Order: sequence, then structure tokens, then C-alpha cells
Amino acid sequence: MAEPKTRPTGASVTAFLDAVEDPRRRAEGFELLELFTRATGTPGQMWGPSIVGFGSMVYRNTKGESAWPVVGFSPRKAALSLYGVHEAYGPPEPLLAELGPYTLGKGCLYLKRLARVDADVLERLVADAWAARADH
Repeated sequence: MAEPKTRPTGASVTAFLDAVEDPRRRAEGFELLELFTRATGTPGQMWGPSIVGFGSMVYRNTKGESAWPVVGFSPRKAALSLYGVHEAYGPPEPLLAELGPYTLGKGCLYLKRLARVDADVLERLVADAWAARADH
């Protein structure tokens, strides 16, 4: 089986965020870094070339098992991709109704603008997701 591309790299989170081209996305990335660090009590690390992850857990799918961050984010061009934050209680997460505008993908919560969501609710989502996976 091929080695997964998304694994801890040791690259600098700050350097990654500094290199985000769009100034708004760059600022949102730094805001998310602060929020996730507060909510998890742990520093972020780069997972692959573009995900800032916190903690590590075993992810199982049809291809086997691999490590994956407990929670994380990526300031992508189209939207902010947040990983693991909406699954603390299983779908649908009750706090999502209080968050503000978002969309859901298979394993991601997408935000177009960080300023349009309730930061306190987002931090609670991250903290709850972190706590729900106590094996990190």
C-alpha cells in the first residue's frame, strides 16, 4: 500500500500561513491557528503540504488505517476547510445551527468567510471535537 500523502511533515505552520497568497485567507489562517490552539491546548503542525493539524488519531477507511489529525484546517482559495470539527456527536452537530453560514463535505466543514460565523461557537465545535476523541 502506498504511503499516505497527508502525514506530519515538520514544516513550519507560520511559514505556510505566511505564504498564503490571498491576504484575507492568510489573516483567517492565523485567526484559525489561534482559535484551534486555544481550543485544543496544543500547537498545530503541518500535515502534508496544506493542512494545519492538531493531535493525531487512527483513521480507518476501506484502504486500511493511517494517521490523521484529530482536528485541523486549511485556508484554501475557495473556502476555509475545517477537518473533524462537526463530528463530535455524529451528524448533525447541534451547534452548527448557531454557527452561521457553512457547507458540509464528506469530512469537512467549509466556511467562505470567517467573519461571518460566530467565533465562540466555532471554538466550542473545535473543543468538543477535540474532547470527543480523548485518545489523541
